[in-house]
Amino acid sequence: MAKSYYIFKSGRLKRKQNTIYIEYLGDDQQEQRIPIPIEDVRDLFLFSEVDLNTKLLTFLAQHGIVVHFFNYYGYYSGSFYPRETNVSGHLLVRQVEHYLEKEKRMTLAKAFVEGSLHHMRRNLNYYHKRGKDLEKAISLLDSLIDQIPSCQDLSELLSIEGRGRDCYYQTFNDFLSLEEPFIKRVRRPPDNMINCLLSFGNSLLYTAVLSEIYVTQLNPTISYLHEPSEKRFSLCLDIAEIFKPLIVDRTIFRVINKNMISDEDFEDIGEAPGVYIKESARKNFVKEMEETLQTTVRHRQLNRNVSYRQLIRLEGYRLIRHLLGMEPYKPLKAWW
Repeated sequence: MAKSYYIFKSGRLKRKQNTIYIEYLGDDQQEQRIPIPIEDVRDLFLFSEVDLNTKLLTFLAQHGIVVHFFNYYGYYSGSFYPRETNVSGHLLVRQVEHYLEKEKRMTLAKAFVEGSLHHMRRNLNYYHKRGKDLEKAISLLDSLIDQIPSCQDLSELLSIEGRGRDCYYQTFNDFLSLEEPFIKRVRRPPDNMINCLLSFGNSLLYTAVLSEIYVTQLNPTISYLHEPSEKRFSLCLDIAEIFKPLIVDRTIFRVINKNMISDEDFEDIGEAPGVYIKESARKNFVKEMEETLQTTVRHRQLNRNVSYRQLIRLEGYRLIRHLLGMEPYKPLKAWW
């Protein structure tokens, strides 16, 4: 089964016949070569300085392999997105139609926010059942979810989503083992451990969603909750909203409460404001998040085990059925 490869070693990526080779200098300064059969690769994540050429990119494109690039500080830089071969002009027209018609766009945007707030509530309820007093925050999230159907425009919906997320973040101090309290969400650049992990984890999820969308016939630039942009695949942001609490946040809770990552794993970014995560901690977080993505649950409709990563792809297929008028879109709501 194909899988994601996360490359932290600086070196070269080369193609030889149907195999990719990672070449790098080992600790003994001797050149090392690690072979990766092309059929084993779902996508590539590059976190270091890696040389590659057009011959390799052409080879990757022929096999539909997306490559995601991160800079020295672990921030997402961009993706090599091969030419789409699984395309549908009819579906593209439907995607645009649902963006241009306000009611149709609002229907999808509301669903994304509902799925997001539902999973935030689910996370808080998990800790509430274990003795943490989170009843007030849970009640507020319930109230906000109830207000979603009556939203008349996108700004009102985004206000509800923002209030819910602020409330959710304010509870982190109640169940995380933090040396310093988490005050608020800061993104560009993140100013502390929690904000750094949120930004890094969300970037990993964004790229995972992009890889799964590539397999479908969806166009990743046409979105409904987030405004389409020339510089990003905004549909990935829409779908990622549903999965952030379920995948990214739960991974953060685990690595902090199990003392796998601490404040000592972060450093200031030189003269610039903000902090970045050290490579060793970055590797630990990537490992934990990949394990989360590979976690399987019993799907009630398919009657078989599916991974969290497969749930992302299934979310894309549900969206396609909605766009084609086959059945109304309902966001994933974890039942396990």
